Amino acid sequence: MEKYWRSLDEYKNGPDQRTEKVAEEEQKNLVLDLASDKVAGAKASRRDFLKLVGFSFATAAITSSCEKPVQKAIPYLIKPEEVTPGKASYYATSFFDGNEYCSVVAKVRDGRPIKIEANELSPVSGGGTSARVQASVLELYDQARLRAPGKGRNKSSWEEIDTLVKEQLRASSSGRKVLLSSTIISPTTKKIIRELQDKYPDLEWIVYDEVSVEFIRMAHEKIFGKAVIPGYHFDKADYVVSFDADFLGTWLAPVEFASGYAKKRDVSKDHPEMSKHIQFESGYSVTGSNADERFPVSPARSKAILVKLYNAVALRTGAAGLSGTACDFDVNAVAEGLLENQGSSIVISGTNDPDIQMMVAGINVMLGNYGSTLDLFRTLNIKQGNDRDFLELKKSLKEKDVSLLIMSNVNPVFSDPQGAEIGEAIGSNGLSVYIGSSYSETAKQCQYVAPDHHYLESWGDAEPVRGTFSLQQPTINPLYDTRSFQDSLLRWTGSDQTYYEEIRKYWKSALYPLSGSTGRFEDWWNEQLQKGVFMVNGNPVSYKDPNLSMIGPGNIPKEEGMSLTLYTSVGILDGRHANNPWLQELPDPVTKACWDNYLAISVADAGELELADEDVVEVNGLRVPVLIQPGQAKGTCSLALGYGRTVAGKVGDNVGVNAYGLVTAEGGFRRYTVQGITIGKTGKTYELARTQTHHSMEDRPIVRETTLDAYRRDPNSGNQFHLDAESHHDSLYPETEFDGYHWGLAIDLNKCVGCNNCVVSCIAENNIATVGKEEVKKHRIMHWLRIDRYYSEDVNNPKTYLQPVMCQHCDNAPCENVCPVAATMHSNEGLNQVAYARCIGTKYCINNCPYRVRRFNWFKYVNNDEFNFHLNEETSKLVLNPDVTVRSRGVVEKCSFCVQRIQEKKLEAKLEERSLEDGEIQPACVQSCPTGALVFGDLNNKESQVAELKENERNYHLLEQLHTLPSVGYLTKVRNAEGGDDEYHDHHTIDHS
Repeated sequence: MEKYWRSLDEYKNGPDQRTEKVAEEEQKNLVLDLASDKVAGAKASRRDFLKLVGFSFATAAITSSCEKPVQKAIPYLIKPEEVTPGKASYYATSFFDGNEYCSVVAKVRDGRPIKIEANELSPVSGGGTSARVQASVLELYDQARLRAPGKGRNKSSWEEIDTLVKEQLRASSSGRKVLLSSTIISPTTKKIIRELQDKYPDLEWIVYDEVSVEFIRMAHEKIFGKAVIPGYHFDKADYVVSFDADFLGTWLAPVEFASGYAKKRDVSKDHPEMSKHIQFESGYSVTGSNADERFPVSPARSKAILVKLYNAVALRTGAAGLSGTACDFDVNAVAEGLLENQGSSIVISGTNDPDIQMMVAGINVMLGNYGSTLDLFRTLNIKQGNDRDFLELKKSLKEKDVSLLIMSNVNPVFSDPQGAEIGEAIGSNGLSVYIGSSYSETAKQCQYVAPDHHYLESWGDAEPVRGTFSLQQPTINPLYDTRSFQDSLLRWTGSDQTYYEEIRKYWKSALYPLSGSTGRFEDWWNEQLQKGVFMVNGNPVSYKDPNLSMIGPGNIPKEEGMSLTLYTSVGILDGRHANNPWLQELPDPVTKACWDNYLAISVADAGELELADEDVVEVNGLRVPVLIQPGQAKGTCSLALGYGRTVAGKVGDNVGVNAYGLVTAEGGFRRYTVQGITIGKTGKTYELARTQTHHSMEDRPIVRETTLDAYRRDPNSGNQFHLDAESHHDSLYPETEFDGYHWGLAIDLNKCVGCNNCVVSCIAENNIATVGKEEVKKHRIMHWLRIDRYYSEDVNNPKTYLQPVMCQHCDNAPCENVCPVAATMHSNEGLNQVAYARCIGTKYCINNCPYRVRRFNWFKYVNNDEFNFHLNEETSKLVLNPDVTVRSRGVVEKCSFCVQRIQEKKLEAKLEERSLEDGEIQPACVQSCPTGALVFGDLNNKESQVAELKENERNYHLLEQLHTLPSVGYLTKVRNAEGGDDEYHDHHTIDHS
């Protein structure tokens, strides 16, 4: 039987065995100092345990009833016309943080944004969001935001800053005058910058990305004559080959890519076809976990394989091959797969290496993919940083040759490998002004700070993809004395126009004539504001014929010593979101660790180096804990960038280590693979917070999967143990009947990529508390929805399986009949409900739930200095959803299918005297999912999509042999990989223990 496991302990000891460390941790966590609201560190004896149980029963009712947070209510004296108390307004706007773009809709309650949803009209975002987009609303209320103009840490004024900047711009000094910004995709902002440069011709504009992908643009410039990043159409790709590109996690435009990718993973017996995905990588990424075939290889071996693949495709297409080193990897199957899908395949690489990007582009040219899966017309406008220009700026700073430095939304003091030197140099040059929304390592070194608006406070526009435009509109008045970056530029040009007026002017002159509208501009403008997006065909782009003659394999390093890959995490990305507690507590999709970065190392290398999990090692002078990662390529290790901030805020400061110092910069170009690193043992350990082993389902089969070949032969493949709801067991309880609605959820495991978006969306919607690293280590994370990760097969290259798990809303719910106070009950619409006011915290329901989806409030997480994240300050609490109760200490909570949304839509339909439409009600996880993996609806409506999916031959329920009758169904995972009935039919179920 196939062996499935969640951790190396399970792999070695089995699901029923616990390590001494886990047992000791569980024993320690029994003792609770109820008086001080803290956990004691002493071990618990049997007598301590019995005293604790008796005392907890006596105090649970008191604490749960007496400690409910006071909620302040302030009535309207004069009600604004546009605000209806208790009713939400929605504004189409645009999210862009300098790295990632998403067209969104902001939900505003009583004048404050509380939730971000996807703009379904956007052709770029695909009707979904990412975890970072969901969490961006919390950053609006971040206490670390800059609140007023400053000189160092002292107060200044806008007048003082404007006067000094204009004086320096006008001055005829010998030093350079530089505007350093992150990538800008706003056409109006680019126009304003050009106008500023026209007025002050010696002002330079340099674009800096915290993590560079410049070689993609350079490769296309050499081959096609234009430095562009092509559009990637995964929705047209039948064969995907990726070399170290985490395109479902963080690479370029993951929301758009995940949406397109999922469309090609949709399989049914009427359409038994799906794309094939091959992944070569050294670390284990969320994209690699979704691959049909994954090959763990070192960066050097990956490059050698790419050379061999290039030659194999060239040989079959009549193109010239490359010289290269010998490689024993057989690329014929991959080459044949690509050639069989010419024009409908795609080859990509996430490595910032010029030779690799040239070869990748060359393979796509030979396959005829440009014009189909790769788009040179609708190119991506993100990631426009120029490493060479920034290198020259660094030299000028060191030579004290900069008289004016204006920096906007960049943090090179943190993210450049020579950041400390840059910080010192900034102070020894001329006037330095930092423009941004939050204080940072770079802002600290500048003479003046000019606070920028948060995107939810500001007007703006964007062109993320050539020919696709979107608008950004404020959803709240500025909370502080901030001013938009563009308004600052306009003041310095001497213009009395506002940024809003400049946007309207640009759209009226440049875009309105292309719209084909015959009406008034004002009407057209209002329509675009409502939709949020606008597309134009534009003029055709002329490229030169592709020139492959200059492509070469370049230098392929010898595999000597360990190689290190530096990557960005799905949570805090490159470090710009480090002060966001929702993202810090978000478990990595593969390692399931949070609140830290760590050195991921292979099982084989850990054995050879005699390293254990959580040993602290020294890597080229940087001390970091070890995480032994199954599937990590032998001879390699991986480390996330973005951690180790020192000037981020109370949440992000001193979390993890700063790995940017390990980035190499050959010829000014930043590389994120380091060959020949040294790893030294320190003799110390450091405990990591990991979540995968928190919730045990006691060695019972959970996961089901099959192969495409087996599915074609038998659509029930991998799901032959499915039990129909009608096959009832004998029961003492009457059969549940629903004469109205019966709400249910279907999850297509072929479409779910494990991106964690739904987890953060649920947190934002349902006021879920952040508990911090120490509590996560005690298995007390409060997330209602989790993404379980399982491994199978070889420990050196396991397959990975990702599965969202939330309350299953069972019709025979075992939690309901054990509650002594009937706090958990079943509604007449199939919802498993919790009455918070009635709950006394016995936790019988938690013990009796086989799915381990109920959470207990061990502490009061609001107004508690022990949990000083975002629920302590009045401003931060503005993010709370007023439709959802903030839970008190001693109360059990869990997924409610967003019952507040169900009630809202039911009342809305009632007032409009109509029936609910299928798909009208969408819980937070469903609405924000970029892949459409989750479908919610009425199971009683046989024409609803969720009812149809329930009848799908791939549908099954978790632990259905227990006859709990869950309302959540899963569609069996199908892999486009080798294997048939013998391998997959009977054995691909995972023991979830």
